[in-house]
Amino acid sequence: MKLIRKWSRILHRDFGFFFVGATIIYGLSGIALNHMQDWNPNYVVELDDFTTDIQLNKSPEVTVNILNLLDKIDDRDNYKKHYYPQSDYIKIFLKGGSSVIVNTETGEGTAEFLRKRQIFYQVNYLHYNPSEWWMWFSDIFAGALIILAITGLFLLKGKNGLAGRGGWLTVAGIIIPIIFLMMS
Repeated sequence: MKLIRKWSRILHRDFGFFFVGATIIYGLSGIALNHMQDWNPNYVVELDDFTTDIQLNKSPEVTVNILNLLDKIDDRDNYKKHYYPQSDYIKIFLKGGSSVIVNTETGEGTAEFLRKRQIFYQVNYLHYNPSEWWMWFSDIFAGALIILAITGLFLLKGKNGLAGRGGWLTVAGIIIPIIFLMMS
């Protein structure tokens, strides 16, 4: 048992240090993804209402007029394309997923700008396994988490170890997810 405890300490310590970055990445993105119904973890959505006197009705010069509008509310270089979802509305698509919708009769419009949410966008990107090498790293990390959990069982002995308080906490930590699985 002494040898098991020694190797448990070594593996637990070294894996813990090595995988601290991955643990933080998956922890942050896990929290963000768990609350997707409350907020967009990848993007900040900004809505800006405006009024314009630029004519955006269907005409040969509408693209030039769109670019003039974008000079005022965004950047003409972000223009992708446009279409008319209804006879009195134009929707303008911009790079990066942003868009502008304008009532061609009244000139009232709303610009919806999507901006990447710093830190969360990047960690969520990694959580989605963007490449094969990251998939392999994630699999190794998942295996390391299993090793961390098992070695953690043998770090302490006595009343705080597996035979005492640690055992009760271990049982509770197993039962709680099982209860949630049975209730869902």
